[in-house]
Amino acid sequence: MESDKPMSLLRRLRQEVLFARQRIYRAGSPTPLEKLELPDFTGEIWVKREDVSPIKAYKWRGAFNRMAVMTAEEAAAGVVTASAGNHAQGVALAAGLLGVDADIFMPSTTPAVKQNAVRRLGGDRVQIHLSGDAYDDSVHAANHFASQSGATIVHAYDDLHVMAGQGTLADEVVMSGQGPFDVAFLQIGGGGMAAGVACWLRTFWPNIKLIGVEGVDQASMKAAFAAGSPVRLDNIDIFCDGSAVRQAGALPFEICHELLDDIITVTNKEVSEAIRVMWEGLRAIPEPAGAMGLAGALQCKASLAGKRCLTVLCGANLDFSKLALIAETASSGLQSRYFLRINIPEIPGSMLHLLDDVLADVSINDFLYGKTDPQEAWPIFGIDSTPERFAEITEKLNTSGYRWGNVTGSEDIEFRAIPCHAELLSHPLFLKLEFYERPGALHDFLSETIRGRANFCYFNYRYTGERIGRALIGLEFSDRTQHEEFLAWLPPSGKGYRHCRPVPASVVERMI
Repeated sequence: MESDKPMSLLRRLRQEVLFARQRIYRAGSPTPLEKLELPDFTGEIWVKREDVSPIKAYKWRGAFNRMAVMTAEEAAAGVVTASAGNHAQGVALAAGLLGVDADIFMPSTTPAVKQNAVRRLGGDRVQIHLSGDAYDDSVHAANHFASQSGATIVHAYDDLHVMAGQGTLADEVVMSGQGPFDVAFLQIGGGGMAAGVACWLRTFWPNIKLIGVEGVDQASMKAAFAAGSPVRLDNIDIFCDGSAVRQAGALPFEICHELLDDIITVTNKEVSEAIRVMWEGLRAIPEPAGAMGLAGALQCKASLAGKRCLTVLCGANLDFSKLALIAETASSGLQSRYFLRINIPEIPGSMLHLLDDVLADVSINDFLYGKTDPQEAWPIFGIDSTPERFAEITEKLNTSGYRWGNVTGSEDIEFRAIPCHAELLSHPLFLKLEFYERPGALHDFLSETIRGRANFCYFNYRYTGERIGRALIGLEFSDRTQHEEFLAWLPPSGKGYRHCRPVPASVVERMI
């Protein structure tokens, strides 16, 4: 049974969603609902595409709805808000359309793509203030500004009209004719979208299961559920910057506490994997917070057989420079990235023997090594593998007598720390190699070009997704004559590779 207090709030919210649907389409149009095809999923996953909205995120709905009901006096005083980026764009859009001045406080860490969009949407009506490193710092600054200026606060989520505006995306889902859905996965930052959408979906589909989704290290609503009221998190992760909120909103908490059947948490890796799935299935690239709902659905995939699932791609305002981190963090289909540090003797031919003996049929996507000991070497290999295949590789290492360690996630891998002791190198030669990214191409080059001619002393290679792989290779020779003979013989291009040239000695000296 719904308690009296939440029931009263729920009734008001339902009413306000009805009113909001009459206002918000002055600012934008309904967004599509698309089916996401997953080959290994027997149910259905549908995605509400808020990434194609006027601001590439759903926040325009709530911001415009709130500002559209302001009195003349409130409008004349202007508005102030705090936002990690998407709500700011919604306020800027509304400010330009309604002719209202807006002061917008954003964390200094806000991606440039979001700051630039705010300026473009709001024009002369908007003034951006970068304040603090986190959303809560901006909230404090915005509240202080409001107390001094008399401007109207347009909260990003803790406001009835804002929640009602967000609820209109659920109204579009209901009106699409694709329902009913069995379960909806709704990402949570402050909780405004989850509250508005959950309210509307439960109104029309009473049996729908509503699951909140939060980042593992930013689960403010989950903490509020445990405490019985919103509580402040001491530290939050900002990989999913659009949902990085220390404390859930009071009003959203009341709604979510009443309506959500569960709250689950997802890791940054799971979010990155969901972004990859969105790209492969819809050719859409959501920002991390925009993929959290799908990440939750993928996490629960085993229990969703035969179910019809709804997720929301709630935003796509992604800083382009973050794509590399996301791609590196994501798995490759059913595979995960593992890093193995393997011990071999520091003698010519031992590296190639390892590649032939254990790793000949393994796709190596990362290769790090620098000579640090005259007797032993510990090269690091990054491989994409299923857990079962990884177990087979490590068993083969054991059977072959290799000492090894799983160093996945270690700091030296994360920051690509590749030590190399120059005093141990004998007549070194460093080469920049470009080879064709196909199975076996790198192995063929190393085997046919290097075997028997030199010893490895350095290796730095990472797969980037290009058709051409690039590596920096260090070789050493027993004497200067061997060094010069190899350099004179080395073909600039050959079987499996298109370019190989020496790195200038001045560059090598700076590197090692």
